Amino acid sequence: MNAAQTALLAALRPVLGDRGIVTDPDLIAPWEIDWRRRFHGHAPAILAPADTAQVQAVLRAAGEHRVPLVPQGGNSSMVGGATPPQDGAGLILSTRRMNRIRRIDAEGGVAVAEAGVILSDLHDAAEAQGWRFPLTLGAKGNATVGGLVSTNAGGTQVLRFGTMRGLTLGIEAVLPDGSLHDGLSALKKDNRGYDLGQLLIGAEGTLGVVTAAALRLAPAIAGHATAWVGLSDPAAGLALLRRLQAASDMIESFEILPAESLAAAVAHLPGARAPLAGAHPWHVLIEAVTGDPAVDPSAMLEAQLGRALADGVIADAVIAASDAQAEAFWLLRHSLSDAERALGPAVQHDIAVPVDAMPRFMVEAAAACDARFPGTHASGFGHLGDGNIHFHVRAAPGTDRDRFYAEQAATITRFVHDLVTAAGGTISAEHGIGQMKRDELARLSPERVAAIRAIKRALDPHGLFNPGKLIACA
Repeated sequence: MNAAQTALLAALRPVLGDRGIVTDPDLIAPWEIDWRRRFHGHAPAILAPADTAQVQAVLRAAGEHRVPLVPQGGNSSMVGGATPPQDGAGLILSTRRMNRIRRIDAEGGVAVAEAGVILSDLHDAAEAQGWRFPLTLGAKGNATVGGLVSTNAGGTQVLRFGTMRGLTLGIEAVLPDGSLHDGLSALKKDNRGYDLGQLLIGAEGTLGVVTAAALRLAPAIAGHATAWVGLSDPAAGLALLRRLQAASDMIESFEILPAESLAAAVAHLPGARAPLAGAHPWHVLIEAVTGDPAVDPSAMLEAQLGRALADGVIADAVIAASDAQAEAFWLLRHSLSDAERALGPAVQHDIAVPVDAMPRFMVEAAAACDARFPGTHASGFGHLGDGNIHFHVRAAPGTDRDRFYAEQAATITRFVHDLVTAAGGTISAEHGIGQMKRDELARLSPERVAAIRAIKRALDPHGLFNPGKLIACA
């Protein structure tokens, strides 16, 4: 611990108390490694404020002593966005103690939750009031509201409700100088210049610390239906999606995956089996949801899938006959990443292209990678309705993991990102930039990075907030 950090802790101890300052290396260690265990940092201490006023005190003191801070919630970043620097120059600022749901407006459908509220706890609280928060992801038991806002998280329900940017009605945040941005009133109209709340969404903690958010809720689910469909190619999947969207506003999730991904999931999960009897090159998982007890999503899906089958758009389909069967379908989908990881080393990409371009991209990009990198095999699965593809390039069987990542990963990533850029897409759909994609963002989007750097310099002139994330340290 350097002199500036020691002085900062001394100044903050009367404010935070012993519970708010952690210096035991064994307690800090789990928070110095990212979710995927690819990035390792070092922090001499964790600062854990209990409320917004304490966050303000921390930020003012950090500015005075010039100590960098790394905001951190559930530490579930997929791109090393919450990992401290390796040199120990920064301290972790944990929001996990700020875990109150301040209120749920059962009339207006709005929840105000502090940054440290865990996503699954928000789900439970909203459900208890007859509402739901319509965003979920695999890390819902760890991910926190502050992190979800700061990374503009997505998930399987973006098709209907959008990302966190669309679900966030207002933000409370502490800016680098310690001043408070109080934007929780969730105004529908507010033309007072730049929208600071929107600026902070997706900023990955580089412009301050989100302390609370006003979030849009959706009516509780009155009925739902889950279907698994076999089809010939991704283009048929998009055709089916367009049919369903034209017929109903109930389609909430529309996930596409190739046969090989399904096979990996079935092999990975004990007792699992494919939902359809026949073999199909591609599959889609569909969720239809309604808040109206008078509406039957199953009837809608049965009618529309029947027409699609008769017209030759799809090859086969089954609608889950029970909640248990629906959960089994979704378990297959949620296990895809783990199942493919079990197959061996792979370079994974969280990318997005325009929705209309996604079917062609999934097929042609995989073929291009297979041709460019002999012995590897590429494939993708994802959210067809929003263009998000989880695109993986797997090493040849028997390849040494460390050697593959050291010798081929960077070249493969550049190749995939160039394909995405040529298709008018983005190298980060829902995981953020963090430190993993920072250099690629600078290579492919220099104008965007220049603007980000200018905003960063204006709000954080000393570069103290999450240094090395989004952009390289100045």
